[in-house]
Amino acid sequence: MKKKILVTGGAGFLGSHLCERLLNEGNEVICLDNYFTGQKQNVIHLLDNPYFELVRHDVTMPFFIEVDQIFNLACPASPIHYQYNPIKTIKTSVAGAINMLGLAKRINARILQASTSEVYGDPKIHPQPESYWGHVNPIGTRACYDEGKRCAESLFVNYHRQNNVDIKIIRIFNTYGPRMHPHDGRVVSNFIVQALKNEDITMYGDGEQTRSFQYVDDLIEGMIRLMNSRDDFFGPVNIGNPGEFSMLELAEKVIQMTGSKSKIIFQPLPEDDPMQRKPDITLAKKELNWEPKVHLDEGLTRTIDFFKTVVK
Repeated sequence: MKKKILVTGGAGFLGSHLCERLLNEGNEVICLDNYFTGQKQNVIHLLDNPYFELVRHDVTMPFFIEVDQIFNLACPASPIHYQYNPIKTIKTSVAGAINMLGLAKRINARILQASTSEVYGDPKIHPQPESYWGHVNPIGTRACYDEGKRCAESLFVNYHRQNNVDIKIIRIFNTYGPRMHPHDGRVVSNFIVQALKNEDITMYGDGEQTRSFQYVDDLIEGMIRLMNSRDDFFGPVNIGNPGEFSMLELAEKVIQMTGSKSKIIFQPLPEDDPMQRKPDITLAKKELNWEPKVHLDEGLTRTIDFFKTVVK
């Protein structure tokens, strides 16, 4: 049955892929974005679809509409962007969540919160299960994002407990793919852009810190499965790829795959940068029958092909 679905942050990297998938499944999609990090060009190919609507709006201001489902993705998600205006980042996470939860409550819609692995901070447990409370510096430079998302999770759970709002919470681990912002400061886009330009590849720390990378299509699949999961399961649930790679491994792979002449140079590690990040996806397998399908090499090939069209 065709659903009417609101996607906040819908012109962003993840939001645009989600809008596309929801339209392909025959839904009507309203895409909300204030274009702080989202870009109209990410969804321009969808504008001819009569069931797609693009609205310029900031979620820190109330919004009124009748829909069946709400995906709340609005928030800058890379350190460069969320540290640019930390107060605005907190407002987007907290006031944005309050506005969207208020909307869901009024119209009786199901709402999914795009939370993040950053709620675990620099983890003391590896890999990270959903039961882990995290190890976060509340006054560090990353706190505007980490604590904003932690507060949003608390708001979602309390709207559910107090007002019986139908919620879902997904914790997204590092995701990459086409339509990443070329200057978002994330490691995959940084390495690919530098490699394609034959510039030095910037490595923070000794390169031994690890990350797990999931391709965007795998994330979108998990997100939709969670949104449509049974009523009494609301998460939070980790969606990420448990394959673990050091930053040095990733840089060498990108250099090789792009045929780049880039050299790796080392810089000091930023404040509160986690040394390890890897999801425990036991819950996602059990409740959503979900696990990632796209291998890093395949996903990187598609992502490099995309960046070749935007890096001049």
